[in-house]
Amino acid sequence: MAHFPIRRVRHLAVVLAVLLGTALAAPRPAHAAGLEQVTGFGTNPGNLAMYAYRPADLPPGAPAVVLLHGCTQDAAGYFANSGWRTFADRWHFALVLAQQRTANNSAACFNWFLPADTGRGQGEALSIRQMAGYAVATYGSDPSRIFVSGLSAGGAMSAVMLATYPDLFAAGSIVAGLPYRCATSVAAAVTCQYVPPDRTPAQWGDLVRAAFPGYPGPRPRVAIWHGQADWKVVPANGVELRDQFTDVLGVPAQPTATRTLPAGTTLEVYGADQVRLYRIAGMAHGLPVDPGAEAQQCGTAAAYFLDTICSAYSDAVFFGLDR
Repeated sequence: MAHFPIRRVRHLAVVLAVLLGTALAAPRPAHAAGLEQVTGFGTNPGNLAMYAYRPADLPPGAPAVVLLHGCTQDAAGYFANSGWRTFADRWHFALVLAQQRTANNSAACFNWFLPADTGRGQGEALSIRQMAGYAVATYGSDPSRIFVSGLSAGGAMSAVMLATYPDLFAAGSIVAGLPYRCATSVAAAVTCQYVPPDRTPAQWGDLVRAAFPGYPGPRPRVAIWHGQADWKVVPANGVELRDQFTDVLGVPAQPTATRTLPAGTTLEVYGADQVRLYRIAGMAHGLPVDPGAEAQQCGTAAAYFLDTICSAYSDAVFFGLDR
């Protein structure tokens, strides 16, 4: 996976990708209608590709959501299946989709565990930040309403972006992901998937605070999703993410409210809704979708897009995009 040892051990990237949730895919599908590739969005030190979707009636000052796919996936497939387009059209916001290149990682995983790609101002993290900056400068996106969401390796990279750029993102969601700096090598990344370190909330929080030392501003709100039958990235990672971001946001790691939602989903709310943890009973590794035409439904069931509940709807509401 990314910029240093990974290019010399590409077979390890393949192994990690299979563990993180995908057998290597067949040829990638053509870009979905309405999705456009963007070039020249910045120096792009992480060598990523950028795609964007803008509804025809996108007003000036609209929000933007950055989406990060899982291993062996791509921007077009994530755009087509995740359900986010439904709400971009309904509530008028832009979508920015980062896409990994096999030159960086043979299984198209974002390199969420490599220090060269997960620090502020460098590597893939900076490339994704530049995509968000391009949306603000070119599409007129509201710089105070930029959000990020990702699945699996993309979920772990979403945690990276929330840690390294708290001054950019207002909120984010992490689906079947892992805590920031759970690992800094391929071997450690595999271990984290199955047996994440049992650090204290303060220890997890210190890793995030060290990503932008001395940052005095507000921290992004965070939604965490995890299937309770996920054996590729075990549910303990969702709990450790909860501990990490409740500590960073200064709220107790005990829920202030618990709600029962469809498809065996339990929502735990922490603090004044600064952190959410969604636990989906019986769900394996993937992004929760709920195909259908009802207001709270979205997405297409496919490999690693699992027919349970529409996570994009809940995240869009959590981000305030319905207002």
